Amino acid sequence: MARALLEETRSAVAALEAQGITPALAVVLVGGDPASEVYVGRKVRECAKAGIRSIEHRLPTETAECDLIALIDTLNADPAIHGVLIQLPLPRHIDAGRVLDRIAPGKDVDGFHPVNVGRLSTGTGGLVPCTPLGIMKLLDSVIDDYRGLDVVVIGKSNIVGKPVAMLLLEREATVTVTHIETRGLPDIARKADIIVAAAGAPHLVRGYWVKEGAVVIDVGITRMTDHDGATRIVGDCATHELEHARAVTPVPGGVGPMTIACLLANTVSAARATLGTSLESEPA
Repeated sequence: MARALLEETRSAVAALEAQGITPALAVVLVGGDPASEVYVGRKVRECAKAGIRSIEHRLPTETAECDLIALIDTLNADPAIHGVLIQLPLPRHIDAGRVLDRIAPGKDVDGFHPVNVGRLSTGTGGLVPCTPLGIMKLLDSVIDDYRGLDVVVIGKSNIVGKPVAMLLLEREATVTVTHIETRGLPDIARKADIIVAAAGAPHLVRGYWVKEGAVVIDVGITRMTDHDGATRIVGDCATHELEHARAVTPVPGGVGPMTIACLLANTVSAARATLGTSLESEPA
């Protein structure tokens, strides 16, 4: 599905180029966090495949917050830049909230700006956060009608839990937002037609939490070290216990590739808006 979305994005890029616009994404990395280096490299490679111009700004760890904000202001003012992405986490001396709020809403391809969050909560368009957007596209591949379905979202983050709950509410699902401190969580989860696990707790969701035929979206990514020193990446779900589920996303894979594909799709949406087309990333 991620590959198919990237192909659609490539076609959209070609259409924009025919009108004199090359979508461009500016990625800003502060410091040398190893995981962030991997993520940025992956995003840059996928941009190249889709025909999106990527501009990297790699800043030292000691970069002052005011200097980072000045760079964002420059990117906001540049009409050739359509998307601005600040790779998280930022060094501790930088206020991530203040930095993210500085990005122009129309270039906020991560969908984190309060304006985009507000538009999402009121169902009035805007750029949708990439992981929730990818989750909805995955769910759409197996679910035709969400009306009345019971959904349990495990995790209340602003990046995944809250926005995906709002997207599902727009589809008229009945959504319960929980977290790892929720009392009786296994009993709540057992009633769900759809479970979105985004708590960052390895193997939290066990087989007996999931009813027959439920759809499970595993957003968790945790790197674990085995007794022999080998490392592996695991999700929030004990996938080997979920044979009775209708569909389960794998970790690694699954949500991750969709997140990057949706980032590129959002960049194209932002570029398209410069032609006067409505700025909107659709979950369908």
